[in-house]
Amino acid sequence: QVQLVESGGGLVQAGDSLRLSCAASRLAFSIYHMAWFRQAPGKERVFVAAISGSGSSTAYGDSVKGRFTISRDNAKNTMYLQMNSLKPEDTADYYCAARFDVSTRLPPEPSMYNYWGQGTQVTVSS
Repeated sequence: QVQLVESGGGLVQAGDSLRLSCAASRLAFSIYHMAWFRQAPGKERVFVAAISGSGSSTAYGDSVKGRFTISRDNAKNTMYLQMNSLKPEDTADYYCAARFDVSTRLPPEPSMYNYWGQGTQVTVSS
């Protein structure tokens, strides 16, 4: 079965950087759109960023634009999220997700994604 495994989370201070990774297996990775979502305690899961299968298209949530960068390496079946200038409000569990779609649409709705990882925790102290 499809497996998505996140890594790279941790405890950092405000202003620091982190890079999250999402390794995919048993998935035709290059034809799946990939995305990052995050969920803070007691809150809904929200869209962070998404990238098309080829990597040519990206989309970002408003709160992370200009600070986070999504990328992928299809040869390694891995997606990344480079997070710079981290803020305490970025504290959350971060999840990667995969969606098969022949269009270039990168939906922000969690329900539109077929597969999910288990998440990695990011804590930003002030």
